[in-house]
Amino acid sequence: MNKILKSFLIIGLGLGIFTACDDDRDSNPTLISPTEFVLNTPAISGTVIDLANSSSIEISCSQPDYGFPANVGYYVQVAFDESMTDFTEIGNVNAGTKISIDAPLLASTLTDMKVNKGATDVDFPMDIAVYIRLRAVMMTSDNKAIEGTEILSNVVSLNKVHLLFSLPPVNTPENLYIVGGFNEWNWDSATKMIPVNGATHVFWSMVWIDDAGIKFNQSKAWDGNETGFSGINSINGDLAGNIKDNGDNIATDTPGWYLMVITSSVSGRNLVYDIQFNKPEIWLMGPVVGNSDWKEQAEGWLCTIPDTFNASFVSPAFAASVPGGDGDGVRAYVKIPTFEWWKSEFMVFDGKIEYRANNGDQARVAGKAGQQLYLNFATGEGKIK
Repeated sequence: MNKILKSFLIIGLGLGIFTACDDDRDSNPTLISPTEFVLNTPAISGTVIDLANSSSIEISCSQPDYGFPANVGYYVQVAFDESMTDFTEIGNVNAGTKISIDAPLLASTLTDMKVNKGATDVDFPMDIAVYIRLRAVMMTSDNKAIEGTEILSNVVSLNKVHLLFSLPPVNTPENLYIVGGFNEWNWDSATKMIPVNGATHVFWSMVWIDDAGIKFNQSKAWDGNETGFSGINSINGDLAGNIKDNGDNIATDTPGWYLMVITSSVSGRNLVYDIQFNKPEIWLMGPVVGNSDWKEQAEGWLCTIPDTFNASFVSPAFAASVPGGDGDGVRAYVKIPTFEWWKSEFMVFDGKIEYRANNGDQARVAGKAGQQLYLNFATGEGKIK
């Protein structure tokens, strides 16, 4: 009996739902696909528009007819030909039919488009025609585009746009960071490369490279500007033959420590990276090695090189005691080709490896005969004992 009652209840609820659906269908608006979308010709279309001395360009349009008042988003597209074959979409979505195009953004976009077509800064200023159209699409209440509702407007022209070169200068990077398999591709723990003293365009670092590989970037982020194997202009150095491309990662089939040296330069609007992969050699220097001739890469004063990631480079035992303070101290460095040794020196302070980089002379650290220098580049820590 209970089963029979439940069956009747389910049937009754179903009939109620179908009835409600039938009632709603008569009052719900019907979505139609608009066939026309008009972008009005701006009043300034035929006048000279100096983007450098303008804050914005105002345009307006009609709303596409979707069959009811809809939430519509509008995107601005610009091109140099009326057919819009080379268009670029600029800015964010616009909510209303009166749209303000940011003039500096338009200027930088147009400049970039011209540069991509081969123009250089000497070709500017230029007076050009610019073509504009809008792309409209219905949006949800949380401003997400609804698939299948897009329509393009007609094309209008700005016939006399005065365009200055509006891109910022391209400079060599101030910082470079390395991420890779060695730190599970986490930018928070990325290795910061060290500038060579007096040569801010040249960076070096001890880095562990394996078959997973590495990438580098000017910022500690996956922002689209990270550089992999395809972004290297040239590869040189003692261990260059070990380096390979692995899915655009800079990788190797010979895992280990590498002394990576990046020389950056600018060619046109492009950054150029020439990279050396050298033996990860660390040398002691100065009276701590038992003489005062300050000879670079002196025989017998090379640190051992660990064959695992989280292990220390270890120096030979000091030949002589050296004072800290104003004394000669313990001195260590990597050799960057064509640069003097002190331009890439470093030392341990309070258990941390600190680099001279582009700063002045480092303070001196005392050492006693028989002690050794321990350097762990995986942790950035070191000690003398």
